[in-house]
Amino acid sequence: MTRSAAADGRGARSGGIPAARRALFALAALVTLAASPLPASAQDAQRGAYVAAAAGCITCHTASGEGATPWAGGRALKTPFGTFYGPNITPDPANGIGRWSEADLRRALREGVRPDGANYFPAFPYGSFTGMTDADIRDLFAFLRTLPSSATPSRPHELRFPYGIRFLVAGWKWLYFTPGPKAPDPGRSAAINRGAYIAESLAHCGECHTPRTWLGGLKRELWLAGTRDGPSGDKVPNITPDQATGIGKWSEGELRELLASGMTADGDFIGAEMAEVVKNGTSKLTPEDLAALVAYLRALPPIVNDLRGAAR
Repeated sequence: MTRSAAADGRGARSGGIPAARRALFALAALVTLAASPLPASAQDAQRGAYVAAAAGCITCHTASGEGATPWAGGRALKTPFGTFYGPNITPDPANGIGRWSEADLRRALREGVRPDGANYFPAFPYGSFTGMTDADIRDLFAFLRTLPSSATPSRPHELRFPYGIRFLVAGWKWLYFTPGPKAPDPGRSAAINRGAYIAESLAHCGECHTPRTWLGGLKRELWLAGTRDGPSGDKVPNITPDQATGIGKWSEGELRELLASGMTADGDFIGAEMAEVVKNGTSKLTPEDLAALVAYLRALPPIVNDLRGAAR
């Protein structure tokens, strides 16, 4: 063997490993990486922030009043069953969701189940969030991991007997919960399907604008027709396009203005709870998503529900 040939032979080895074997190792590493879950950097945390805004997450997961730590829980929701408190969803490992995986978040949103397998109470609107797409859940998880951690403990719910018995939620789910995600309606336009996704899954409009049964299930036949007994006992308006009792007389521009700024068609401004929905949610929608949401509301079947009369 000549000197140059011997040199070439040595050059084909690195640390005693032949070049062919190193190439096989590199290929195996690529295959392993391809089969691994996407790292946080491959997820879109910025888009996840948009998903969180559209879903109004910060409103329920931040206590009322000045000085409250955002996302650290404590917001009270008073209901006929007792008072629920939004939990801490910062990445704190002890008091938040720092030990959660993306699969844990998906299971919570899609199935209403905690990482330990117990059911969530439906005050957490997983009946709506179950329709979220995998991509939106993945990006939302990436965003939640970027939040500053807070060690604030989640406040326990204060529920009347027997509504605090968690295993009874299984019966409620059997009656009222249909797991998603939901497929787009082929009979609707792309814009209306997008608006339906925002209204029904992300912004969960039906949770407040639809009357409930005595067990807290939504009366689907009165979808978005308003109720005299909304969250905290407040009246919530009919937002179907009924001319007399809903938003049928509102123009597209008036509806967009309401959702963007909170100003009503007569120049007034909406009440405190809806004002938060606008501030933290609908005002942050892109012009395209805002238009899609309005298109969806205007395409709903009009339902007569006069909220000046008895509650329905």
